[in-house]
Amino acid sequence: MGALLGALALVLGLSIGFGAPPAAAAGSLPCDVYASAGTPCVAAHSLARALYASYGGSLYQVQRASDGATANIGLLATGGYANAAAQDSFCSGTTCIITKIYDQSARHNDLTVEGAGGAGAADVGAPADALPVTVGGHQVYGLEISAGMGYRDNSTSGVATNGGAEGMYMVTSGTHVNGSCCFDYGNAETNNKDTGNGHMDAINFGTECWFAPCYGSGPWVQADLENGLFQSNLGYSTNTSNTGTGALPFVTALLKNNGQNHFALKYGNAQSGGLTTTYSGGEPSVNGGGYSPMHQEGAIVLGTGGDNSNGSIGSFFEGVMTSGIPTDAADDAVQADIVSVGYGGATGSTGTLNPGSEISLRATTSCCTTDYIRHQYNAAVLSSVTSGSSGLDKSDATWIVRRGLASASCVSFESRNYPGDFLRHYNFQLLRQPMDGTAQFRADATFCPTTGKSGTGTSFASYNYPAKYLRHYNYNVYVAGNGGSNAWDTSTSWTDDVSWAVTAPWAP
Repeated sequence: MGALLGALALVLGLSIGFGAPPAAAAGSLPCDVYASAGTPCVAAHSLARALYASYGGSLYQVQRASDGATANIGLLATGGYANAAAQDSFCSGTTCIITKIYDQSARHNDLTVEGAGGAGAADVGAPADALPVTVGGHQVYGLEISAGMGYRDNSTSGVATNGGAEGMYMVTSGTHVNGSCCFDYGNAETNNKDTGNGHMDAINFGTECWFAPCYGSGPWVQADLENGLFQSNLGYSTNTSNTGTGALPFVTALLKNNGQNHFALKYGNAQSGGLTTTYSGGEPSVNGGGYSPMHQEGAIVLGTGGDNSNGSIGSFFEGVMTSGIPTDAADDAVQADIVSVGYGGATGSTGTLNPGSEISLRATTSCCTTDYIRHQYNAAVLSSVTSGSSGLDKSDATWIVRRGLASASCVSFESRNYPGDFLRHYNFQLLRQPMDGTAQFRADATFCPTTGKSGTGTSFASYNYPAKYLRHYNYNVYVAGNGGSNAWDTSTSWTDDVSWAVTAPWAP
């Protein structure tokens, strides 16, 4: 009954009220912490929240496809969280890309879409709605980078140059990565070209192992110091326990470099716990040298390498750069603040088809009434999930209802533990894949709820194949018609197989 009420509320544009947390964050925020430690931020970028308690300006700018108009997206309150509803309203009925990410520091080192470089053509803006996430109890959006996307500022103020000391961190994701060059945030060349060893000083996050050996399968926090991704002064990892972060949904990645003879790398789970130092030691002594001292040029890059090598993918929620090397105590305080805001926390709504509600989808066919749609090896499968199942299985079987990526009157399903990944059909089979902003993906990932074809539960019609519905067949999940040439289109038990119970989520 709850599922049908949720569907009705969706169609009628109704919502169910929940007590929302305060719109403003409390206490000292990351740039306040670093300023108090004597290493002020010279760049502070976030789509999600303010990074100074006193900041009340814009976070980013979006441009809509329908008429080319732009809008600045600000905060719900000074020192608080992004006003995602303003973006949703401005982009309603069309699509938007992110065209600028504002620097919250007094330096005004704003990032805009990156131009052509020595290794890549001009980039395009990231889709503004690709990465919905809950932060501080509020729905906001992160920045989801696909290959060919990136942001840059080649004319900055206050950023370290020519061996200057600096620190930086970003909050990213261990679930949206690849082994291509180079998902970076930090100091880069001012001409979009590789100008030599030591001319970059940026955090890199991904699964590319530039210098063997690397231990584990990553992804790793590395230093892109130009012409190499460094895990130590020798390039390769000298720390056998550094096997990478694994598939953590939210990761704090941190680099600091005195620009002369020492750099350090740290990472942490952005949802809990502290930071782990994976390397702290001398500058690289390989590649013919040139890293001690460093030769930074002071540009800021996000999502690509210094020469616009732009084959990487990645997620970005927030990041700062400092003047001088922050103390370990300041780093720890910033990590504690990041954890406190609750990246990926509960949305506050469960068990309905209202946007923002967390759900699980249970089969109603008599064979399979304890089976749920879950993702496994990137595919959607039907699997038994019970109270005794592992936490991973429960998370894999939990989805967040979002406005339909192709139509606001329908729904899309975002993975609970892979932020920015949605259920979409490809060759009629359901997969979990990252949203890339294309019209094809939007259509493939949009489903329109209706009363269950069996007379119970809810059925979901494919947006771009409206005669095909979400169906389980041989424990895989497809969009299927009632009769057709494919095995999964068989009419046998079709009405039951396309009828789903929308339940409370398995993962909290």
